[in-house]
Amino acid sequence: MLERARRRKRTEITFILPAEQPCGHVSVVGDFNDWQPGTHPFVVRGDGTRAVTIALPSERRYGFRYLAHGDYWFDEEQADGHDGRNSIVHT
Repeated sequence: MLERARRRKRTEITFILPAEQPCGHVSVVGDFNDWQPGTHPFVVRGDGTRAVTIALPSERRYGFRYLAHGDYWFDEEQADGHDGRNSIVHT
């Protein structure tokens, strides 16, 4: 799931995953972090879900995917779109 908070020239995108699905460490990788695994890891929240928030320049389009333990790549079903390879988010 994605949540957005618009600021002046930035949009904070919060990427949210259910608790322990998939199990182990997960990070979000994409155009905004040069596809570097581990740069933006998910953190467990009080309700058991896991999340990571990234502030990005507004009015842009970013490709991204999730990377879990064991080199397991997966997409965000509720993304703004999919380009056949990546999930897409618009800020």
